[in-house]
Amino acid sequence: MPQSKPVALITGASQGLGAAIALRLAREGYDIAVTELSRPPLDDVLARLESAGAKALPIVLDLCAQESVEQAVSDTARTFGRLDALVNNAGVTLRADAVDVTREAWQDVIDVNLTGTFFMCRQMARYAMQQKRPARIVSIASTHGVVALAQRSTYGISKAGIVHMTRMLAYEWAPHDIRVNAVAPGTVETPSRAAYFAENPQARESMLARVPVGRFATAADVAGAVAYLAGPDGEFVTGQTLLVDGGLTTY
Repeated sequence: MPQSKPVALITGASQGLGAAIALRLAREGYDIAVTELSRPPLDDVLARLESAGAKALPIVLDLCAQESVEQAVSDTARTFGRLDALVNNAGVTLRADAVDVTREAWQDVIDVNLTGTFFMCRQMARYAMQQKRPARIVSIASTHGVVALAQRSTYGISKAGIVHMTRMLAYEWAPHDIRVNAVAPGTVETPSRAAYFAENPQARESMLARVPVGRFATAADVAGAVAYLAGPDGEFVTGQTLLVDGGLTTY
């Protein structure tokens, strides 16, 4: 009997980075579960995944609700009969001076980016330990979690938490063959980012001047890094944050 394909669960995968990661893993031979806050935004990526030869499962996920987190993992494993990789891509951003950040805005960012990511990791690890299966977890961090920039304090702190959480979980779960890593992109020129730059050309030039290689990342650049860490070539890598930033953090 042929062995079933590996399965990956990607959060926040209706567009942009999440969709690019899902498609890259589909082309690498995975079947894919994709999540979003509601079902309709997933229609396009589901069609693209199926065209790429993957079985695709849509999941409505609220990272702030523990029952929803647990259901996402169990539904994926039950549907496909296995779950091999989790990619924590879903997140929210906040652009504000630190002195103006409200408690509510702070909590919203931390609840999704850090708390939600932690409990997705925990649920994946529980599944892998119960099934005695290896697992690969890749979380999307950010260069804002490594270097400082004005108006990014709350977002950067949440992403810095992911960087260290990656180390802590990798150390604790290594004996269970659970590898935990992160990818920290610099600026990625997604459609939404391109639209922002079209309205703010000076911001684009200012940001681009800080990137030594002279261009922004593409979604494919980030997806390739995720595929490496989730796949067999990254077998001996754990607890690491791979910076995909064109040299932005080298100075």
